[in-house]
Amino acid sequence: MSEYHEPVLLKESIDRLITNTKGTYVDVTFGGGGHSKEILNRLDSEGKLIVFDQDNEAQENLINDERIFFIDSNFRHIYRFWKWLNIDLVDGILADLGVSSHQFDVDYRGFSYRFDAPLDMRMNEDSSLTAEKVLMTYDAIQLQDVFSRYGEVRNSRKLAQEVVKLKKSGRMLSTSQDLNLLLDSLYVGDKMKYYSQVYQALRIEVNDEMSALGEMLTGGLKILKPGGKFVVISYHSLEDRMVKKFMKSGNIEGKIIKDAYGRVLSDIKMEKKIILPSEEEQNINVRSRSAKMRVGEKL
Repeated sequence: MSEYHEPVLLKESIDRLITNTKGTYVDVTFGGGGHSKEILNRLDSEGKLIVFDQDNEAQENLINDERIFFIDSNFRHIYRFWKWLNIDLVDGILADLGVSSHQFDVDYRGFSYRFDAPLDMRMNEDSSLTAEKVLMTYDAIQLQDVFSRYGEVRNSRKLAQEVVKLKKSGRMLSTSQDLNLLLDSLYVGDKMKYYSQVYQALRIEVNDEMSALGEMLTGGLKILKPGGKFVVISYHSLEDRMVKKFMKSGNIEGKIIKDAYGRVLSDIKMEKKIILPSEEEQNINVRSRSAKMRVGEKL
């Protein structure tokens, strides 16, 4: 499992998640199974764990335990599957929003600029939209929006225009090398950071990550029992901003709704403190350095 993905903030997240060892919990990002394994270690024989992952390769990490139920689907469907399972409200939900190390480290998935690989970036390999299709079919306005909104790319307009110009010349953007050659002539600031921002933007667009996160948060809150914990680990500002808004207001827009007496109407209360990886963990697992964990409690 550690070769597939090293779980971030493992002890800190499970310490806050588990409030009832006989309860039912949901890990919406199974991945390598590291967090799930620790959840099962904390539960007794009556406890249950429901896990989600849309990546077919994650199923290779399934844990042989009768208390676990695997759902091969995007976590945005958490509420629909909860109704389908016809179970009581759950005691806690964990979401580690990071891309798995496996997806970054294998060349054929196209998530990393480090390899010359097809520009795929699909977390669900059964979906039709790839990074190549985004680059080859979106117009300049659409591309600028993707680069700006999801990657906060400083010269997003220029980049979008150059992509369109390249396409009109008859060239293809089908591999990481094709894209990297273009970025080499356009990057501003730190080169690797610029590459990361562009690849992040494409990945988020391909997988509709922000909409999926919003649906998961909204649906997840509905299935939590009062006192249940919502533990979310995010890795970039877009995710963290949405999670923070949601846990402060109870909605993804961050709109504070009050009653006639000025009392905030929300079904969730966020812990004030953001939990960050220790210096030791950051040294051991470099990819944990951008992680931020927020915890909410269902009211």
